[in-house]
Amino acid sequence: MKSVVRATLVLASLLVSASSVFAQASIAGVVKDTSGAVLPGVTVEASSPALIEKVRTAVTDANGQYRVEDLRPGTYTVTFRLSGFSVVQRPGIELTGSFAAKVDTEMKVGALEETITVTGETPIVDVVNARQQATISNDTINAIPTARLYHSR
Repeated sequence: MKSVVRATLVLASLLVSASSVFAQASIAGVVKDTSGAVLPGVTVEASSPALIEKVRTAVTDANGQYRVEDLRPGTYTVTFRLSGFSVVQRPGIELTGSFAAKVDTEMKVGALEETITVTGETPIVDVVNARQQATISNDTINAIPTARLYHSR
């Protein structure tokens, strides 16, 4: 009976810890034109060396909203493209843990070959998710005293 309870607790703890291990970051926002009207159909590309495929793409919906999900921690460049509008790039967006960066953009009418690069800092506060998280270095984990044996408590 004890072994069944113990096995159930181990399985439950593995499921809970697995969901937190696979938590991924995201980039979301709204794309508007210079008059403040939302722009549906904008192609949003999040590129980073942290991604295996190097670029993840999304398209804005009828409300001008987009969301690029399941991003690994790293530094991203977000590019916004729509025919008849200038291309807008937002470099240097840093994602850590399960952070959800909010990147709203304003696009202006322009020639197809015109590119605008907007520089700015990544927001420090995650306005999408309300949770607290911390990153612990490998040196700190190794410094924790433990017997490192299976049967130790």
